[in-house]
Amino acid sequence: MVKVGRPPQDPARQLERAHRILDATAELVLRWGYGKTTIDDVAKRAGVAKGTIYLHWKTRDELFAALLRRERVLMLAEVRQGAPATLGELYGGYARALLRRPLLQALMRGDSDLLGKFTRQRQQAGQSPTMGAPLEAYVAELVKLGAVRAEPGDHAMVANAVLYGFLFVPDGLSREESADRIAFLVADTIDRTTSTGRPLSGDDADAVARATLDFLAAAQEIAEQRLAASMGGTQKAQRSV
Repeated sequence: MVKVGRPPQDPARQLERAHRILDATAELVLRWGYGKTTIDDVAKRAGVAKGTIYLHWKTRDELFAALLRRERVLMLAEVRQGAPATLGELYGGYARALLRRPLLQALMRGDSDLLGKFTRQRQQAGQSPTMGAPLEAYVAELVKLGAVRAEPGDHAMVANAVLYGFLFVPDGLSREESADRIAFLVADTIDRTTSTGRPLSGDDADAVARATLDFLAAAQEIAEQRLAASMGGTQKAQRSV
């Protein structure tokens, strides 16, 4: 016996609606800050009922966690599209992409005026776009290929320090015309700091480029999985974003 009731919604329409809500959330948070942005505000800006938002996310925190996860996916996709071929180019791509994403910048900076309590999560979520075992494995492969010297080690920490240093230079951070220059300086500094100083053969250079893109692909896949878990409305978003 077939039950008569409300027909299921098209998943594609549900996803489009969820992204429209996230678009509205981003616009309002950048304008007013997280603390002053309410679900009512978001619903009005997105052109949906307040209850519709709760079909996707049970709380405002879950909604914002999904927004930050989407920002990370978009950032990684942009970096990957640039096809970086070295460790320096990878981080230069991060710098360029981050300069175009004020929400991720705010998370990295710990901007409590914009993000409120979400700044406390930056140690787990926003400290670096590349922390973790996959990065260590990638760097180890570069050492093996002769692209990065083995000593003194801690290349990930050095690269992150360079990235943070240039991103937090006062004045001009948000100017679009400075993004390419900062990206170049980040890439050049990291390559000079970590390089063995010996030219690579064509095969080794190709292997380094493949390893870089493979790392990015893996990072993007993980980010997309976390975003997908935040978009369905049935799974509770994890507190790490």
